Amino acid sequence: MYEPVYLKTYNKGLFKEKIKKAREILSSCSLCPRRCGVDRLSGELGICKTGENASVSSYHPHYGEEAPLVGHNGSGTIFFTYCNLLCNFCQNYDISHEGRGDEVSCEQIAGMMLFLQNSGCHNINFVTPTHVVPQILSALEIAIENGLGVSLVYNTGGYDRVETLKLLEGVIDIYMPDFKLWDPKVAELTCEAQDYPEIAQNAILEMHRQVGDLVIDKSGIARRGLLIRHLVLPHGLAGTRDIMKFIAQKVSSNSYVNIMPQYRPCGRAYEVKELSNYLLPEEYKSALQAAKEEGITRLDGAN
Repeated sequence: MYEPVYLKTYNKGLFKEKIKKAREILSSCSLCPRRCGVDRLSGELGICKTGENASVSSYHPHYGEEAPLVGHNGSGTIFFTYCNLLCNFCQNYDISHEGRGDEVSCEQIAGMMLFLQNSGCHNINFVTPTHVVPQILSALEIAIENGLGVSLVYNTGGYDRVETLKLLEGVIDIYMPDFKLWDPKVAELTCEAQDYPEIAQNAILEMHRQVGDLVIDKSGIARRGLLIRHLVLPHGLAGTRDIMKFIAQKVSSNSYVNIMPQYRPCGRAYEVKELSNYLLPEEYKSALQAAKEEGITRLDGAN
């Protein structure tokens, strides 16, 4: 039976130091590449509009994730409110930009984890966790002390600092980053983050260093490793081929990749002409073909 890596870290007595270091960052916040420098412990707000406490929009067993996460009983998702990347085409715009959700304590987050585990979920899936790493670590300590024992999924947009990810070494079992965009100009246009491509590359390399390729057990459930998502955008805006080449050549040719076809204009996508269109079936097929040609062999689903 797989033992989540965080139990070993907790039993070695390493959690309190991780929590201490993470909370210290909040006093002049540099958790993410935005590095706003605000004192979140005193209520100052930066790009992510989140202070000392996290906010959560919902938590429930989720059956729309990748099959190795969902299994028979669902992935136990906790959707954190707000975001540090803020793509103008976000399909959860009401959560990430408009702040739909409620402020919660670390004790409440721990309770959510235990509820999801007790509901039979195969994992706890932290959605948009980058800006609330300290709060997650604090909640985890409480949940572990009350019997948490399923894998943890870090479900991120990929705009993560390596320094913050290192605090999560020995804590996260499965990293699930997006690699959204290859062209800095497109990243600036859509996310006001020209450095996104470089940041995402470094973040994914660090994640892979920590957990390696995705390991799926005999029952089809993911236990540990890296799962990379890529949303195909209209008119080739995402730079799919270049991203797949990077993954195959720089990360691992055995990387598990989900190339997603569900783009639709959401949020402020209509402000960019090329993003005001739905994705065409032939554009998705071309993206899959590009991935295979660049050496990606573990594609999610029956692709």
